Amino acid sequence: MEVGPDAAGRMDRIYRHQRHIYDVTRRFFLLGRDAALRELQPPRPGAVLEIGCGTGRNLIAAARRYPQALFCGIDISNEMLKSCRRSVARAGLSARIAVAYGDATDFDPARLFARVRFERIFISYSLSMIPRWREVLEQAMTKLAPGGELHIVDFGGQSGLPRAFRAALRRWLALFHVSPRDDLEEALKALAAAHGAGLELRRPFRDYAQLAVVKARA
Repeated sequence: MEVGPDAAGRMDRIYRHQRHIYDVTRRFFLLGRDAALRELQPPRPGAVLEIGCGTGRNLIAAARRYPQALFCGIDISNEMLKSCRRSVARAGLSARIAVAYGDATDFDPARLFARVRFERIFISYSLSMIPRWREVLEQAMTKLAPGGELHIVDFGGQSGLPRAFRAALRRWLALFHVSPRDDLEEALKALAAAHGAGLELRRPFRDYAQLAVVKARA
């Protein structure tokens, strides 16, 4: 997801073995993903891009929910993409889901998918893994079709949860190079203002997660 061979190698080392148990284990703490998918509501016809598609779990769920749309995904981990392609094929969705190796901070959808803009872009628990995450937000906005929407779900500040829980969670996340973006709300407000876009943001599960929708101008 972050630019450069070092980032790609690090992600591959992390997920070379974890990708086999990723979906089983992460469902217990990557909260809010399904709620965000329900809110995608891509138009007919429409195209959806997931930045940091991982194992393809979200792409498959969304493709089943929205049979009228086409789906694309990028990830910087070739190890994750192995699992993603296998899962997409097993689900019988290869004709509607295309995935490619790509850097979230600098990618060319025309080269990767023969498509310049997307009606919806989805980022699920990836910003917290990308040091240059603000660049990802800018990239996403430039890839949105007029009137398109950028949907984000990631870790919140856990302000409504016990302090000991927050500290333990963050220590554990750091082992996987994950850093919750406590200034995400401020960054999204600035992004929306710069692009003349609308912004909706909420913090479910007592601020465990942040869910945001940035709506581009029509």
